[in-house]
Amino acid sequence: MSPRMDEYDRTLRALQQYRRLAAAYNGPKLPETEQPVEPGDTYEGVPRLARLLQRLGDLPADAELADEDVYEGDVVAAVKRFQSRHGLEPDGRIDQATLQQLNTPLSFRVHQLEIALERWRRRPYDPTRPAIVLNVPEFRLRAIRAYHVDLEMKIIVGEAPERKTPLLRSRLETIIFYPYWNVPSKITRDELMSDIEKDRTFLPANHLEMVNLRGKVVDGPISEDEIDQLRSGQLRLRQTPGPKNTLGLAKFEFPNEYGIYMHATSAPWLFAKPRRDFSHGCIRVEQAEDLAEWALRDEAGWSRDRIDEAMQGPDPVAVKLHHSVQLVTVYVTAMALDNGEVRFFDDIYGLDR
Repeated sequence: MSPRMDEYDRTLRALQQYRRLAAAYNGPKLPETEQPVEPGDTYEGVPRLARLLQRLGDLPADAELADEDVYEGDVVAAVKRFQSRHGLEPDGRIDQATLQQLNTPLSFRVHQLEIALERWRRRPYDPTRPAIVLNVPEFRLRAIRAYHVDLEMKIIVGEAPERKTPLLRSRLETIIFYPYWNVPSKITRDELMSDIEKDRTFLPANHLEMVNLRGKVVDGPISEDEIDQLRSGQLRLRQTPGPKNTLGLAKFEFPNEYGIYMHATSAPWLFAKPRRDFSHGCIRVEQAEDLAEWALRDEAGWSRDRIDEAMQGPDPVAVKLHHSVQLVTVYVTAMALDNGEVRFFDDIYGLDR
């Protein structure tokens, strides 16, 4: 018999826990306020809030409440833990988004865990072999080996509803350091042509160059004829390698019918946002150097120093992995961790429904 996945066992334990919680706790909803509740504010819902957070494990059972109507101290710290577990900014403010999560019935959390359990039951990957597992609604990547998470990082996924990152099973085969970005024709037509037509310096200002179908660069000022060829697809755009490149300094390729891949980014500040569905479908990774080092750990000659050197150019370097790594995108809106913590996320693509 093949081994059961850790994710399944952890989710099953969390489901049992939340079924007990849902059966035992059916308290009234927390009262809404016109303005967000800030630390130090008086809030009539504090006693109810404290009881809920204690049941969920975010507030220790022996926590002391100095003033039951004042939102402060241990309760604020517990709200921050709750926010972190529910994909929110852990700022301690009880705004509309936080209140909505706090008032979500525990029976709904049970339903999320039931769906997650079913998705893990289907075994999206083989846990006995190294794997890169990307959970789309969590905006998170985990590199797993021998049931152990070696590496974990934030990701950016496709924007809902039109540019969803697909759910797939594949294998990481190639890493390209200092890559070109070959701009998809649809992005050229729908998003760039108007800027190009208005400003003939748009291409060089954004490190873009035109190439023909044989990959030869078309030099010189852009003409009306070349604009027509760009629009029709006879000419393509590509962005030259470097720190301003949309793909950043590394690209991770895996076979799939959707034409997507993982890559670094020239806009790392987006990882600070709690909700990160901003891309056209490809997956941006927060720590490309670390992921490359993990994927190349058994490839001779690819030390961290050599990876860092390759990412600085001056030319693209493609590394074919001798041992490809299984890669899957999964969709679970309830994640049970090794330490017993359970996290919940928004159903950004509506797949739970």
